[in-house]
Amino acid sequence: MIHRSSGAVETQHIISDKDWKQLLQDSRITTQQLLEAVGLRAHPQAESEAERLFELRVPQPYIDKIEAGNPHDPLLLQVLPQQREFDPMPGFVNDPLQERQFSPVRGIIHKYQNRVLLIASQACAIHCRYCFRRHFPYAEHRQSRQQWLEALNYVRTHPEIDEVILSGGDPLVLDNDYLAWLLGELADIAHIKHLRIHSRLLSSLPQRVDKGLLDIVTACKKPLVIVVHCNHPNEVDEHLQVALRQLRNAGATLLNQSVLLKDINDNADVLAELSHALFAAGTLPYYLFLLDRVAGAGHFEVSSEDAKRVYTRLSASVSGYLLPRLMVEIPGQVAKTPVTITE
Repeated sequence: MIHRSSGAVETQHIISDKDWKQLLQDSRITTQQLLEAVGLRAHPQAESEAERLFELRVPQPYIDKIEAGNPHDPLLLQVLPQQREFDPMPGFVNDPLQERQFSPVRGIIHKYQNRVLLIASQACAIHCRYCFRRHFPYAEHRQSRQQWLEALNYVRTHPEIDEVILSGGDPLVLDNDYLAWLLGELADIAHIKHLRIHSRLLSSLPQRVDKGLLDIVTACKKPLVIVVHCNHPNEVDEHLQVALRQLRNAGATLLNQSVLLKDINDNADVLAELSHALFAAGTLPYYLFLLDRVAGAGHFEVSSEDAKRVYTRLSASVSGYLLPRLMVEIPGQVAKTPVTITE
């Protein structure tokens, strides 16, 4: 169960730039350090060698939300390197969304007609083991401010683009000055109607919401949508609730997207609790995705039929505005694809 926020938390001081940056820097740990931090000497599925496949990163605020001594904790299982990551699985590949073919210039992915995604950062505060970009060639998209000019010019010369999505990695690992510059450049493009930030960092490092970031949100010249990524209600602790409310009060529209994960949130009651917790913090459930079939993540997959059963039960237990859309991303389609529940 999650811990509900108290009035005292609402008035807490916003943590300083230095503090969140130090927490970010300290997020690189080992499998054994992770287990020790959550009161476990060992874990039947843990495999430190899997760190070679995908580096382990977990910030302390996320670790603090893991139940001590519980090897089945749903937050722990999202980040724990496992032997099963070495198991070859048919259909699981390094680039499940075929993003390389949709990159017309460095730093940009243009899959859908009216919107583009900017790889604003190569880093993330937390490395979720199911991440569809765990094999992404970030070195090919690393940009300085000067190098961003080609990507920005691409957006300027394509008037069909009306929305730009900052992704990564995680765009909120950028410092405030850099983030303000990038959002400002995009907001000055006349045909851009909305800006969007996708971030897993908020649920793993809510201390990132400092005064500088809130000022950026308030000052943004175009409507700003922030899509957070929470998979389980235990992620929505009092610190995240405060951070989300601060962002909403600063003027951002807040949405959440989740990934349906085996033995973590493939349960209608868990998903209903997540929706209620998010809504209490001013965030609307948006998407519930089937797993992108990235190599190393096969043990997280929920079958399409099981997903439909869970979603049907969820639909019956929450109001419509608390129901995320069950979706799958299929390479080459003109948009994300809704999962059909009934024939």
